[in-house]
Amino acid sequence: MSSRFPRHGRTDSVPYSISSETAVGSEGRSSISSDTVNGDFTQSPIDNTRHSRDGTSNELDRLQQIPLTSQEPTVDSLIQTEAQQLKKKREVASWSDLPRKGQLALLTISRLSEPLTQTSLQSYMFYQLKSFDPALSDSQVSAQAGMMQAAFTAAQFLTAILWGRAADNERIGRKTVLMIGLIGTMISALGFGFSKSFLMAMFFRSLGGALNGNVGVMRTMISEIIKEKKFQSRAFMVLPMTFNIGVIIGPILGGLLSDPVGQYPWLFGPNTFIGGKTGVGWMITYPYALPNVASAVFLTISTTAVFLGLEETHEMLRHKPNRGRQVGLWLLRNVFRRTDRSTYSALPTSDNPDDPNAVDTKSKPKAGPPKPRRKLPISRIWTRNVVITLAAHGIMAMHVGTFNNVWFLFLSTPRFNPAAPYPPGATNTLPFKFTGGLAMPPARIGLALSILGTIGIFTQLFLYPRISARLGTHRSYQLFLALFPIAYLLAPYITLLPSTSAPPKEASGPAVWAGIAVVLAIQVMARTFALPGMTILVNNSCPHPTVLGTLHGIAQSISSGMRSIGPALMGWTYGRGLEMGVVGLAFWGLCSIACVGYVAGSFVREGSGHEIILEEEEDEAIEMTSGTSKDAEK
Repeated sequence: MSSRFPRHGRTDSVPYSISSETAVGSEGRSSISSDTVNGDFTQSPIDNTRHSRDGTSNELDRLQQIPLTSQEPTVDSLIQTEAQQLKKKREVASWSDLPRKGQLALLTISRLSEPLTQTSLQSYMFYQLKSFDPALSDSQVSAQAGMMQAAFTAAQFLTAILWGRAADNERIGRKTVLMIGLIGTMISALGFGFSKSFLMAMFFRSLGGALNGNVGVMRTMISEIIKEKKFQSRAFMVLPMTFNIGVIIGPILGGLLSDPVGQYPWLFGPNTFIGGKTGVGWMITYPYALPNVASAVFLTISTTAVFLGLEETHEMLRHKPNRGRQVGLWLLRNVFRRTDRSTYSALPTSDNPDDPNAVDTKSKPKAGPPKPRRKLPISRIWTRNVVITLAAHGIMAMHVGTFNNVWFLFLSTPRFNPAAPYPPGATNTLPFKFTGGLAMPPARIGLALSILGTIGIFTQLFLYPRISARLGTHRSYQLFLALFPIAYLLAPYITLLPSTSAPPKEASGPAVWAGIAVVLAIQVMARTFALPGMTILVNNSCPHPTVLGTLHGIAQSISSGMRSIGPALMGWTYGRGLEMGVVGLAFWGLCSIACVGYVAGSFVREGSGHEIILEEEEDEAIEMTSGTSKDAEK
């Protein structure tokens, strides 16, 4: 605002006042109070009468009749401009408005590779473990499957913080850690597919978890690529939306490619064009290797794309030569005949070369690399907000990650049959003592999984950005946390809905599927709003930019630990509930955990991402302030 329109009080030359409400707002813009005067003003030296803030004085009425004799903006125009700026700020950023789409696309490809690999295992893991030792009972194989699932997250829990620290290291950086994670996942997938024993499979699953700290690194890179908060709701939605796509495609891919000789004997079996006289040997010896080979191919493509196209976002490394990026740009120019449009240069502001206000784009020196900065010690990371935010993050990761395990157990559990009750003598008595699942076969379970993913993608694309933009990240996170307990409370009651088929056949009919859709819609709605909101809050709770990767590594480590404990604990609780004749015991346990998470979430606040100022930063700020003052005096 011009000095002729002061923020406070009045001046001797201009006889009107703008109220103290015109101070700079919380977002750094000047706001004009609705109580300011309307009308046109000149700089005529009229008497210095002090005017009331409501503009009711006769002097102000007289001023409104004075014609405009200068080019100064009127208060009306200032208010209109401010209103337009406010409206523009509040507009919902669309997907097409997102900056750096190419970089986000590369991170999306990298993120998709993990759920594709992990979820494809679920469709055939039971049968692969059974093939290692056919003498094992189903309960023993189920226990091994639980151990196999926990091996990945447990190893990730032990190493995620280390990978976060490596990503913050000036000699390693984000991109290198991301590529190590992709290569590690590829080695793990191939090793698991070609395993011939349970211990060998456990080793490669653990190796994959130990080498993979990618989720935390990707979140760090997104926050450094997309710095404007109005784009964060869209940008941070990319990772969970990609995960939902992988959850839908992964099991289908694993089911179609596992045991190819058994499923497609006319193509890979003996006496076929591909199989020859004896069939494809390695597919017969390793019947569950093909889906892992497909995952490895996708991971190789992802790693290559990251190497050639992804930029390093670490503040101290982004100005250094990036060999992979240089090769990628060379290929782009010389092979694909395209130019890189990810960088921009300033345009001259005047066609007149003698204009002193014109920007000289040729002589303007390029900004050099930033000076090395001292890192915040890890002991100072643990501010009150960081501790509360990480606690809320861990609780939410526990019940969200456990729900899917308990849900699939519930879908496959035999229905309650009054003619042959289990446990013996059990009866269904409302409101809590009832038992039995839905007895759905794998095909129906896959359909339920597709419903989960479809609702998630729809919500993420069309509902989340608008509602989050209207409510804000913090408020939408807290409001939708309350939906988790409702979903967990209602889930077991689906078994009591009327079915078109009698037990022990699978539950079916409009009422059953409507109940499934309602429960999943509530849970997915809560997850869609709470998970990205939690990610943004974790990101913004970081006390200093130099430990951003470390903080995301800590958050991923906590999440992995909780996702290891939760399924094991609630799996035991679910089995105990069946023995007691209370099928909802595990669900209501999750409901209790979600209630604790809601209380913890109410104490989380949105930080600035730079709450701690180091000594050298204070000195720099003082120098900049003194320099600005000298320029103003000149």
